[in-house]
Amino acid sequence: MREAIRLAVLAMVLGGCSFTTPPTSVHQPMSARPEPRLSSNAANGAIYQAGIGRPLFEDRRARFVGDTLTINLTERTQASKKSSSSAERTQTVDVSVPTILGFPGKSFQGMNIKADSASNFAGKGDSDAKHDFIGILTVTVIEVLPNGNLLVSGEKQVAINQGDEFIRFSGVVNPNTISGLNTVSSTQVADARIEYKANGYIDSAQVMGWLARFFLTVLPF
Repeated sequence: MREAIRLAVLAMVLGGCSFTTPPTSVHQPMSARPEPRLSSNAANGAIYQAGIGRPLFEDRRARFVGDTLTINLTERTQASKKSSSSAERTQTVDVSVPTILGFPGKSFQGMNIKADSASNFAGKGDSDAKHDFIGILTVTVIEVLPNGNLLVSGEKQVAINQGDEFIRFSGVVNPNTISGLNTVSSTQVADARIEYKANGYIDSAQVMGWLARFFLTVLPF
């Protein structure tokens, strides 16, 4: 039993020391090999190649599985919200006890009772968010949908010093929005999923530990 506990603790320590690939929510897979396309039984020549299956008069825009497409990341979002509320309530109660002859409780007769109450409430909240994501990323067509739209996905991995940075993108592209340079803006991609994540000791230092997250979840105060 003790040996099992030691192995579990060792695995946790080693797992915390090693840098793993951050999880992703983009469409999978993030790359695809081109499918063979045999257009006819004609023999290959100096120019014609049956395995390529792309006529000479066509441009080089992405249209098949395995083709690449350049995405111009131009994401800019800004949102702000302000709210305020106030409430006020004041109440006064004035009661007097008359003097009645022959009525018991003479010590309370002729007294004046006065009660005042006041309640004030004021609330105010401000929220402001702004995000900019600018860059260029080349993705791969992983599926051609029945209506001709292209499902694309891709990843760019950059190693910097002691950590890796991952830029990921996926979405559905309408071929009509692809320019002659085989590029499209990210604002014209449907169901776009954009990620910028990293691993390394700098990013690990900014993440709350699992034990602290546990107590933050269960503690009522």
